[in-house]
Amino acid sequence: MSDKKFRATPAARKYAREYGISIAEVKGSGAKGRVHEDDVIEYKLHGQVKISPLAARIAEIEGLNVQVLEGTGPQGKIMKEDVMNLLHGGKKEEKASAQAAEAKEEKQEEAGNTNKYGEFETVKMTPMRKVITKRMKESQSIAPTYQVSVDVDMTKLLDLRKQTVDLVVEQTGLKPSVTDYISLAVIKALLKHPLVNSSVSADESEFTKYSYVNLGIAVGLDSGLMVPVVKNAEKMSFSELVVESKRVIGATVNGKLKPDEMADSTFTISNLGMFGVDSFTSIINQPNNGILSIAATKQKPVVIDNEIVIRPIMNITFTGDHRVIDGLEGAKFMQTLKGNLENPIGLLL
Repeated sequence: MSDKKFRATPAARKYAREYGISIAEVKGSGAKGRVHEDDVIEYKLHGQVKISPLAARIAEIEGLNVQVLEGTGPQGKIMKEDVMNLLHGGKKEEKASAQAAEAKEEKQEEAGNTNKYGEFETVKMTPMRKVITKRMKESQSIAPTYQVSVDVDMTKLLDLRKQTVDLVVEQTGLKPSVTDYISLAVIKALLKHPLVNSSVSADESEFTKYSYVNLGIAVGLDSGLMVPVVKNAEKMSFSELVVESKRVIGATVNGKLKPDEMADSTFTISNLGMFGVDSFTSIINQPNNGILSIAATKQKPVVIDNEIVIRPIMNITFTGDHRVIDGLEGAKFMQTLKGNLENPIGLLL
């Protein structure tokens, strides 16, 4: 069936053409399933709608666009009954009513900018913000999560950075950040704990453990949160990791990140340390089963050999999906990561 038969905005069609996406495969969020640009963006990042084989076959025979459906099966999966309801009930909708709803949606104006208290501004959600909102809500509703938090003595890692930073600059022309060293420690820990580096299938019938690490790095922009991904990070030397992480982060900040550079992450880190945050927890970046929150490194008193000393302490918090990663495994992962950070000399070997 031609894409022209499906309802979509010009911006959505343009984006779909650029990335070779069929509008017929995209679930529209507008009136009568009209596809908007943010719908195509989400499809590009997160894949096809979930549908049972029988429902898909019926839809194909009848020429139905199942993307307008909200599935009643597990995790929103479209079932045979959903397709049959669309086939027999959807025809009762009047075309004029649909057109009126569409016109109202497209021409709806922003509310006034004053009230009895003073001025205000109403800002429409950008396509990116709509995608972020939807994905975060889905993550919270899908994954039963828990948190494990530990404090890390960063003395040796900061010393290692001082000893190696000039060597990395000489090799790459780039100055490695503390986050780069933390990323390396995370990658090494994930290889020892494959359950943490995993994802659950849409129907929750199975989960996948990855032997590779595609590390997502949360980047906050004025326009919203984006997560560029360093692919096959486990194969990289530290210098290569620095180059690639700075490349994808730079592309993100400059608005040049491609959709496929945000896809296929297996684990994500989020660092708010530069804002002086003591501790925080993050929402899992689906379909990952875990995310690490990295807070600020601060000088704090600690007891070592029965003496109070001042050390640079950083709090890190792991949020795990309990469907796959039990609390014990999460604690073991954090124990390994803490060891990597507090005794980091082996990370560069």
